[in-house]
Amino acid sequence: MSQAAHKFSNSILREYDIRGIVGETLTEEDAYALGCAFGTKIIREGGKQVCVGYDGRTSSPVFAEKLIDGLTSTGVNVENVGLGPTPMLYFAVKDRKADGGIMITGSHNPPEYNGFKMTLQAAPIFGEAVQELGRIAAAGDFEQGNGKVTTPDIQDDYVNRLYQDLKIDRPLNIVWDNGNGAAGEILRRLTAKMEANNQGKHILLFDDIDGQFPNHHPDPTVDENLVDLKKAVLENGFDLGIAFDGDGDRIGVVDEKGDILRCDALMTIYAKDVLSRNPGAAIIGDVKCSQMMFDEIARLGGRPIMWNTGHSLVKAKMTEENAPLAGELSGHIFFKDGYYGFDDALYCGVRLMNAVAETQAPFSSLSAHLPQLHNTPEVRIEVEEETKFTLVPKIAENLKSRVSDDFQINDIDGVRVTTPNGWWLLRPSNTQNVLVSRVEADNEENLNALKKMVEEEVAKIGYDFKFD
Repeated sequence: MSQAAHKFSNSILREYDIRGIVGETLTEEDAYALGCAFGTKIIREGGKQVCVGYDGRTSSPVFAEKLIDGLTSTGVNVENVGLGPTPMLYFAVKDRKADGGIMITGSHNPPEYNGFKMTLQAAPIFGEAVQELGRIAAAGDFEQGNGKVTTPDIQDDYVNRLYQDLKIDRPLNIVWDNGNGAAGEILRRLTAKMEANNQGKHILLFDDIDGQFPNHHPDPTVDENLVDLKKAVLENGFDLGIAFDGDGDRIGVVDEKGDILRCDALMTIYAKDVLSRNPGAAIIGDVKCSQMMFDEIARLGGRPIMWNTGHSLVKAKMTEENAPLAGELSGHIFFKDGYYGFDDALYCGVRLMNAVAETQAPFSSLSAHLPQLHNTPEVRIEVEEETKFTLVPKIAENLKSRVSDDFQINDIDGVRVTTPNGWWLLRPSNTQNVLVSRVEADNEENLNALKKMVEEEVAKIGYDFKFD
């Protein structure tokens, strides 16, 4: 395949990654052109080395091959770290001091999707930088060279780094649901190490890596995808259950009672620990997180910051604020306290084990003091991909006349409406053709009233939507 100008489909150049439908909007030619463009960017910024990894989707190995061909054609040297979770690729970039890295993954999207998450050594690639790669490809103005490819086995290095921060003084019995995602082999090695050191019993669900996801969809924010995990925790009387998404950078959790702990509540557990070492530090949550989380961070002495959804956007804000911890409701949680600042669900599992073991009490005791608010999970409203970013501004405009001391609008990312009884959110997804909504209130009656308000506002822009 020769270097030539290439135009990507506009729909695949997302805010913080590249993603599309294999064979339709995303092709092998796209993978090669991305390699040429990314390699060109690395060379022109004085770099030379890029790490590449890929998930378990059936299209990922050939995309990796074409991507690497494109990278090496620019003179970049590639370390192909192979099949594994996204955080293993991020770890490789940090640990091996590479200039950049690309992970081939469709994350939690259906099997027909795939894509590319990109990073530099010190910062993520997102927004304008993604568009820049599109412009480099379209111009065909690529560097030329003859880069080398090596295939280091970093799995044990990564497992050892995860295990390094496990500090538990009592065994914990845990069910892990890999959902047939890319973290399967790492999870086997990590839990084997724990069991060898008498650190509890570990049951693995769906740890074989299968890009068709035959057991359930690998998205731990959807309650129905946690049914197997809850059942296994209850049947075995285990201490907790932990689930991952398709590429291992998002976490889902259930307690010993089988109750789901949303990631904003999970963040309060992490925040208590992190703030004990970093008093007054900034801690970031995305716009979908509960007000309870921001209030609890403040109560613990932290400085809560509400920010845009998107793993790359959050990482950039962490750097700006020097924040030791950040999290999104979707399960992306980022530790700079003791770690590298990227989203790693396996590492989050380790830090959660530490918190549970330290209490000498059941996992549920860690969140028992939080206010019992009534809320919905993330609800997705299917819309046209081409118009999704124009819809929420229309809703904000429709609401403008209602703004008062008792009706506040935050438009940092979509529209978040706050009332004395609760709040609701509508924002366009950057990865799917949906609007994402969440509603929270102080009681069931007010929750239903706010849900009705969302339904009415969505109807005004031409969509028939009901929460139930």
